[in-house]
Amino acid sequence: MRTSALISTDQALKLINEDNAIVLDATIDKVNEKMDNSKLSLIPNSQFFDIEGVFSDHKSGFPHTMVSPEQFSKEAKKLGINQDSTVIVYDRWGVYSSPRAWWMFRYMGLEKVYVLNGGEPAWKAAGLPIVDDYSTPEAQGNFKAKPNYEWFISKEELVERLGDDDFTITDARSSGRFHGSAPEPREGLRSGHIPGSKNLPFDQVLDGINYQDEMELQRLYEGKIDSSKQNIFTCGSGISAAIIALGAYELGNDYVTIYDGSWSEWGADPEVPVEKD
Repeated sequence: MRTSALISTDQALKLINEDNAIVLDATIDKVNEKMDNSKLSLIPNSQFFDIEGVFSDHKSGFPHTMVSPEQFSKEAKKLGINQDSTVIVYDRWGVYSSPRAWWMFRYMGLEKVYVLNGGEPAWKAAGLPIVDDYSTPEAQGNFKAKPNYEWFISKEELVERLGDDDFTITDARSSGRFHGSAPEPREGLRSGHIPGSKNLPFDQVLDGINYQDEMELQRLYEGKIDSSKQNIFTCGSGISAAIIALGAYELGNDYVTIYDGSWSEWGADPEVPVEKD
């Protein structure tokens, strides 16, 4: 039976009490806002899932590029993650970077990975205990990545398939950036969007610190995704694409593909086509 990837604080409590549970804080800074790390506010027994550090390929030239399966396995083992672990990810914004961690684990073959809806703010609001330091794993894990390539697409693959009718592309950037009427926050990028893509700004699928309810998500995704096709998600650097990808997954789409390079890669390449409207 298919289970939701998005869980409440009550569901998280039950999962956290399992023997093989791993709790990960996947917080990163936002583009224009930094998280205050002077005093940490964490769910007990959390470890830090370092998206911008050891879980990004810094040789790529783009932000947040997925690491190799070997690198991912090596760092996941350091967190004590095993093949049969249940992983609960959250972030301290509410929902921002935790869906990226969820997608990374699913792409690398871990099935039991969940995102806490509302993150640390929801946990705190429920009156649950908070700690101010990370935990250390008792032992190294045995996780070995087995990439599921239906969850990932490269620029080269996407270029080859442009014009085909067997997939959709949904862009999580703001309307202004998508239509080319607002500047890109990163230098050297053209304005506009990948031909044939639709726009769903990631903040629209959120209601404060939580995801919108199912009825509102269905309305937002109508005409943008198609359960009979491969649904591809993109954004500026691969973070907010995961937010709308998780929303699509919650609506019953089993395979949600992320274009990892996103606009940081596509917008920087003068050889690939761009649309404005």
